[in-house]
Amino acid sequence: MRLIYTGRQVVLAPAQLKKIEVQVAKVGKLLDGKEEREAHVIVSQERHLHCAEITVNYRNHPLVGIGSSPDLYTALHAAVDKLEKQALKVRTKWRDTKRVSRKTSEVPDAPAAAEKEIETELERRIFRVNHHQKRKPMTLDEALMEMEKDRDYLVYRDSETDRVSVLVRRRDGHFDLVEA
Repeated sequence: MRLIYTGRQVVLAPAQLKKIEVQVAKVGKLLDGKEEREAHVIVSQERHLHCAEITVNYRNHPLVGIGSSPDLYTALHAAVDKLEKQALKVRTKWRDTKRVSRKTSEVPDAPAAAEKEIETELERRIFRVNHHQKRKPMTLDEALMEMEKDRDYLVYRDSETDRVSVLVRRRDGHFDLVEA
């Protein structure tokens, strides 16, 4: 990442500039390590307060980290930390956003929309659970062992409380237990 430095009433030594370059390079790796980006660093001093501002353009959006402190290095670190947080947020937004092609985003005509509604109605199915089957009550451990058989949820009667409970597998692999 190229660094453009502007000092307003503040002069940094070459060793200090190297430290800033290393910190900003880490942020550059977060954004896109492939492209060469520019980071504009502005350091100024007003009375006893040092202000640091770091600006990076990422996908035509400016990311700006501003830090101020009586100590110059604390202000620079705060600005880099804020820039890093913004970079992580924008990167995850860009990665996780669902992109739709232009053909599917156009307004469909009425007959095609009606056909899609019929198809979605046919795809929706309701499965009834027979509670009158002779099933023995389970403990939580037995229910967890039953969930290992690639199930997303399990409805069972708890052996301790004799109430209906629902065990649901979350997306992160953990479980939620809903007790009636």
